[in-house]
Parts: sequence; C-alpha cells; structure tokens
Amino acid sequence: MTSDELGPGPHTRVRRLPAKARYDDDVIYAILDEARLCHVAANVDGVAMVIPTLHAREGRTIYLHGSPSNAVMKAVVKSGVACVSVTLYDGLRLARSGFESSIAYRSVVVFGAATQVTDDRDKARILDLFVDVILPGRANEVRPMLDAERRLTMVVAVAIDEASAKVSSGPTDDPDEDIELAVWSGTVPARLRFDTPIPDTNGAMAKGDIAVPPSVARLLDRP
Repeated sequence: MTSDELGPGPHTRVRRLPAKARYDDDVIYAILDEARLCHVAANVDGVAMVIPTLHAREGRTIYLHGSPSNAVMKAVVKSGVACVSVTLYDGLRLARSGFESSIAYRSVVVFGAATQVTDDRDKARILDLFVDVILPGRANEVRPMLDAERRLTMVVAVAIDEASAKVSSGPTDDPDEDIELAVWSGTVPARLRFDTPIPDTNGAMAKGDIAVPPSVARLLDRP
C-alpha cells in the first residue's frame, strides 16, 4: 500500500470481481464526497445493525453525527472502530440476459478507528462543516447553532485507515453466444437532479419577499 493508496487492507480487499476495485485515494475521496449519505454498521448487543446517516469528509477523516441516544452510534464509539459505506447509483447496464444485467455504480467501504468529538469548538466547526457539505455556503445563511442544539448532537470522527472503491460502468459482459441475439442491450445513465424549490409559507416566509439564497441558486445552476 503506497502513500496515495488506502488499500487493499485486511477488511477492504475486493474479492468478487477484483478488476472493478480501486484503492487510490483520489477515487475513494471523490466518491465519498459526492455521496449524499452513508451507512454505518455496528454490533449492538450482539446484533448486527446498520443505519443511514449524513457524513462529511475532511482529509483522511469522516465525520458522522446523530443523537447521543442512537444505539449504533454509541456502539461505534464503545468499540472504537467503524465500518462506513457509500454507493452512487449511476444507471442501468442492460445485457441480453437477466443474469448478465446489472447496475452502474461507484461504491466505497471504509474501516477505521472511531472516536467521539467532545471539544465544543471542534464540534461547532464540524457541525458547520456538515451544513456546508450538504449545501455549500448554507452555514453562513442560517442562524448560528445554539449550545443546547450542540449538546443534543453526537459527533464521531472515523479515521480512514483503510478503504476500497468498486466501480462498475461501461458495456455489459455478454457471452459470445448471446451477442447475436435480437435483444436490446446497452446502458441507461442516471443522475441526481434538484427541482424547483418550494418555499415555506409560514412566519417571515409568508410574505413571499425573501429571495432564494445563493446556496440554493448555485445548486439549481448545476448541469
């Protein structure tokens, strides 16, 4: 494993279709940053459990946040290790048979040491980072977080100790005997798109004179 590679490690070596595996950090980081949410796994009282949650990456650290009473988050902190995964759905790969058909996707699995962030200033900075990761520039448009809100939020730092990506794209792998079948085959790309914002109609928004903020406007300008 070189300095710009995050695997393969004992937990992240891709064994099924290893040709699709990527271990270089730029590919792994790009997938983590594009993913809108992640899944976190933990052993909770002897039972394997997984939850979806939001994440934010900073260097070789992934930050998670949730309720201090969340069983999975508490189990992650107690064990001191986390498994985090993300998947980007890129479309359909339609072969001439159901067996060879699949989806186009990019996925990442991360294993690393997990610690709870307890310093108030660090928590405040990281929670603002979460807001800006979800919608860049939004942290400066909303009111500051209250101390009570900060206390009600657990923040966990997961070191990206090892990770692997798996990328499935391009034409399907039809066997030679299927190539001449009169069955449509090909790819159907998919992407996430944001539609026209629907404003609130209560409070100060009821007058209808508050403009769409720059963060949302930039979001709608994306191709």
